[in-house]
Amino acid sequence: MSRLPALFIGHGNPMNTLASNRYTNAWRQIGKNLPRPRALLVVSAHWYIGATAVTAMARPRTIHDFYGFPPELYAFQYPAPGAPDVAAEIAETVKPTWIGLDQDQWGLDHGTWSVLAHMYPQADAPVVQLSVNALKPLSYHLELGVRLAPLRDRGILIVASGNVVHNLHRIDWANVDEGYDWAHRFDDAVAHQMALDPAGILAVASHEDYDLAVPTPDHFIPLLYLAGLATAGEAAQALIRGHSLGSISMTAFGVGAHLSCYDGDIGATPLPAGVPPGNTNT
Repeated sequence: MSRLPALFIGHGNPMNTLASNRYTNAWRQIGKNLPRPRALLVVSAHWYIGATAVTAMARPRTIHDFYGFPPELYAFQYPAPGAPDVAAEIAETVKPTWIGLDQDQWGLDHGTWSVLAHMYPQADAPVVQLSVNALKPLSYHLELGVRLAPLRDRGILIVASGNVVHNLHRIDWANVDEGYDWAHRFDDAVAHQMALDPAGILAVASHEDYDLAVPTPDHFIPLLYLAGLATAGEAAQALIRGHSLGSISMTAFGVGAHLSCYDGDIGATPLPAGVPPGNTNT
């Protein structure tokens, strides 16, 4: 099988699971355009624990890891099969870095299924989820992404799910589809770096707006996995650009073939000639 692309998706509000909007429409189009994977490995911001682990159960449960949402969201199930053999393969691939096999503790949280509900609505592709180790420095996650890169040549589609900008304390409920100036500045800086050199992504930690954009690292760290997954000289396209509620970025990135720049209202469009992917605003 040829090398699969890899993705970072800004997942935003869990209600996107049930919504039809420019972001969810783009996620559906991305899923339609991708080759059929052997399995999915999802790095979710919402499995943020003091260890590195992969789900290794045959039937991962659907976890509703939030509160205060409508009953319809708690009733949602994403019954994708697991892949214990793929989990073991992942643990073997990244050695000597250690990854534990979680056979009964976790499952699939909304960082995973809110996106896959649109990319793979039939829930018929095996899914393994990777935790975000809260005890490790940012460099650890970038390096682990590098170690995971061989999986792209083995039919495994890797999807990182978080948000470039994620500050829940600064949410403006009246500002549904826009972002603060500082959110735009940081999101633009990340897009520029990912287009220029994904391996240098840690440089954005010194950006003047980093502390506002990334008050906690859980949603930012999944982006580092995509940066590590990019092979030498492989730029990351900004597939979707946008903001929500002032302080959340909905930007999505991808590396590899079969990817286009997406606008959820009109579907996939080719990147304009001569315009760097990181400057494309859809």
